[in-house]
Amino acid sequence: MTHWIDTPDALRAHLAQPPASVGLDTEFIRERTYWPQLALVQVALGEADPAAPDAHILLVDPLVPGMCEALVPLLADPAVLKIMHSASEDLVAFRHACGVLPAPLFDTQVAAALAGVGGGMGYQKLVQASTGVTLTKGETRSDWLRRPLSPAQLDYAADDVRHLHALHRQLDAALQAQGRSGWLQEDVARLLATVADEDGDRWPHLSLRSAQFLDGDGQRRLLRLLRWREAYARRSDRPRSWILDNELAVAIARQPALGRGGLQQLLDATPEGTAQPRRRAVRGVVLAAGGRGRRPARARRRPRQETVARVAGSSGGGIGGTRAARGPAGFTTPAREPAGRRRLDRRPGRLAARRAGTAAIAPARCWRRGGGIRIIAGAACMGR
Repeated sequence: MTHWIDTPDALRAHLAQPPASVGLDTEFIRERTYWPQLALVQVALGEADPAAPDAHILLVDPLVPGMCEALVPLLADPAVLKIMHSASEDLVAFRHACGVLPAPLFDTQVAAALAGVGGGMGYQKLVQASTGVTLTKGETRSDWLRRPLSPAQLDYAADDVRHLHALHRQLDAALQAQGRSGWLQEDVARLLATVADEDGDRWPHLSLRSAQFLDGDGQRRLLRLLRWREAYARRSDRPRSWILDNELAVAIARQPALGRGGLQQLLDATPEGTAQPRRRAVRGVVLAAGGRGRRPARARRRPRQETVARVAGSSGGGIGGTRAARGPAGFTTPAREPAGRRRLDRRPGRLAARRAGTAAIAPARCWRRGGGIRIIAGAACMGR
């Protein structure tokens, strides 16, 4: 059976001789708070023995006073490898509750993607693909803060770490065979550095798909709103969506000159976008953000995949005196431009071909020198 750990002394006794690696997972609640509330910590001290699969699984109660402090030596021990699956939110929970991040770290989800097993695979799916074991999903949205936990919750929690060592053994061998172990170390180091950063995401607007359709000033307004929302959510320990919804933030940023009346109409039209007590704070941020400020990182539109037509007569020197290089299977690619020319624009070929009045559809690459227009591979680019 599993070991329920409800005293710090019991945990220290089990960890008196730390193993070379541990499987690690957490259960937390984050529905009404910004910071995850750590509710349970699962620790697998070694690979499961078929005769006694639960013999080395600890279910640690972090709600007990002093338990998080007792976990710190294990989490911070550089000689103990921590095996986790999709660890990003678990890392935030550990950092907030224990003040440290588990390292060194092996993330089985990242490893599976790098090894070619599959990208973004969930734990249940990866376990089934690697071991043939089918796990239940019945307790995904349980109340993990209640005590005592039900037998079904305890079984589900133990399953979350029972197969981590087996996954590590298979994925680590696959990465070494492909020479990609260093890739995993780089990705994990980047993940740990991101979670450890006190300031959070520097450019939060880049994660919103709708931000790519805003102009520069609109993206700047959106960036201000999202940075304010992040600071407010952290300070008040409330979910971001409770402060300001993503869609409402984009709608506000899209308006170049939104006065008090227009902003109030927009807030009234989307009452679910932000809670009533926080509307005054939103109004203050929007109305005060009149300056241009520092230019944010630009969220660019993703060009559509378009068929590139072979340009008639491009076998020699191309069009307009610009050399064209032959690409694979009927593709025409522009030759490298001389050094010193500043690349002006890259647009989907359909738009550029329409402006040039030609039927050729090709990715437009153009540079401006002295105000002129370069025509490359059958599509013209106009200066902005």
